[in-house]
Formats: sequence, C-alpha cells, structure tokens
Amino acid sequence: MKFKFVWVGKTRDPNWKTLQAEYLRRLSHFVNCEIMEVRDSGGPTAIEVEGNDLLSKLNQNTFVVLLDVTGRHLSTPELAAELDKWQNRSLREVAFIIGGAQGASSRVAERADVKLSLSFLTFTHEMARVILIEQLYRAFTIIKGFPYQK
Repeated sequence: MKFKFVWVGKTRDPNWKTLQAEYLRRLSHFVNCEIMEVRDSGGPTAIEVEGNDLLSKLNQNTFVVLLDVTGRHLSTPELAAELDKWQNRSLREVAFIIGGAQGASSRVAERADVKLSLSFLTFTHEMARVILIEQLYRAFTIIKGFPYQK
C-alpha cells in the first residue's frame, strides 16, 4: 500500500516542517509515502482551482480520504482498525487530501471515499498535516503491537 498526502500549500514553518519530516520518516517504515503539494489560490474561484489541482494528482483507482470538518471522528484504535481493513482489501494507493483555506471543493468531496475529521477543534493546516501523519504512524504501531501508542 502507498499513501499519498495531497494538500494545498507548503509547510513553511520550520518547526512544523521538521515534525512533519520526522513522522513521515517513521510512517515510511510501514508504508510507502509521497507528499504532493498544490499551489494555493486566491480570489472567488480559489476553492474550484485548488480542487481541480488536487484531483489532478489522483489516479482513477486511488482510495481517497478527505480531511473535513464534517467527517467521521475516529479514535486512534478505530483508525488502526480502518487501516487494517484497507490493507486486507489490498488497496494499492490511499490519498489523504487536505483542502485550502476555504476547504475542499464539492468535486473533491464527491470524489472522496471517506471523510475524516481529526478533531472537533480547529487546527492550522500545518498542524493538521503533522497530526494526520503522526496518527497514521501511531495507528500502524497499534496494528503491529509496538509500545508507542501507550
């Protein structure tokens, strides 16, 4: 299985960038990973432009997880169970999408196989990226029976 992280904009803050790289390194012990950034847009059509750019990064058979405020709230063990199901289904590629400042376009939402919310709280995009990758890493440690999650 391969994870694609597709999001709008770059991680600019060096502290978040370092954490992102560290958890991506850890996660890559369990699954191949790739980050694909699309340019953030401005103006009244930004959400549609960004949405088209996000969708252009996906393959037709990619399983898509959209991070969205209206998405499912999962505990870390529940996330681990979902990942385990995806592995058992032999999914080849899972893309995690984080939209821009205005969210994700309706086309991106329609393309999503799963909508996931990280929290009832609101995070910056840079924080959300790190939290997502860390939680995926933590979920794999649960699946493999490692002590990290405790």
